Amino acid sequence: MLDDIHVFAQVVDAGSFTEAATRLNISKSLVSKQVSRLEARLQLRLLNRSTRSLSLTDAGRRFYSRCRGGLQEIDAAIEDLALMRDEPAGLLRINLPMSFGVMHVSPLLPALQQRFPELDLEVNLDDRKVELIEPAFDVSIRISDLADSSMVARRLGPCRHLLVASPEYVKANPLSDVAGLAEHRILSYRHQQSSTEWHFTHPEHGHQSVRLRPVAELNNSLAIKQMAVQGGGIARMPSFAVAQDICEGRLQAVLAGYQCPELSIFAVYPVRRYLPPKVRVFIDFMLEHIGENPAWDSALTLSNQH
Repeated sequence: MLDDIHVFAQVVDAGSFTEAATRLNISKSLVSKQVSRLEARLQLRLLNRSTRSLSLTDAGRRFYSRCRGGLQEIDAAIEDLALMRDEPAGLLRINLPMSFGVMHVSPLLPALQQRFPELDLEVNLDDRKVELIEPAFDVSIRISDLADSSMVARRLGPCRHLLVASPEYVKANPLSDVAGLAEHRILSYRHQQSSTEWHFTHPEHGHQSVRLRPVAELNNSLAIKQMAVQGGGIARMPSFAVAQDICEGRLQAVLAGYQCPELSIFAVYPVRRYLPPKVRVFIDFMLEHIGENPAWDSALTLSNQH
């Protein structure tokens, strides 16, 4: 009977047997047969039929108003189960920040495809803020303090920042407080929202800020890191980019008692009723490998204990 009720609701929504048949991709005669069968089972006429018009009877109007919401819930439940059942497959288009993508996402992608062999990947590495409203990408990873409200954002973990320089630079250019940064060679990350004013928080001294004049501005974290490793100056860097270099002695933390503002790593995707399985498994996979205590931060903690 449920199929017959569904066909009846389609006839009411469409306004005619012909249009309902087109929407359902079945013949008009089958639509008429199913509605008649429903009326026979209910022993009530639901529709007034004529050659030119179609209207609900009082019984039909009452029946339709009670059934329509239930049918929508059933359709939603079926679609939801289908998404849970379906194996992730097809092309997943991902947009990644350049440095984070190179260092911490692309090395994981072979394991993702081993787990989901029907999943194909198209990866774009770009530090610009890409609009996901356009159908270019299914999911994007962004590092920011606030996600775009027009998108759905899932926090994958923290993005902590710290000041770093080469051991040789630190030895030749001692630094004891934030104010002294103004006298140092500063390597700065350049993008649309970048600022030459750096902010810090100290347990005893509270919030402090200093305006700086960088000697070099670059739009890529890995390039800034290479300059810092070569003794080019002090850089404010995400921990994911410099943890290994600190652990291996190529860089060291500067003003470790001062905290830089913390950002978040987000997976961002367009608003939609159902999250496609391919997007869901990618986000879950990234959560497994990032989380609230990422491996690079754990490595820094262990390094500081030795």
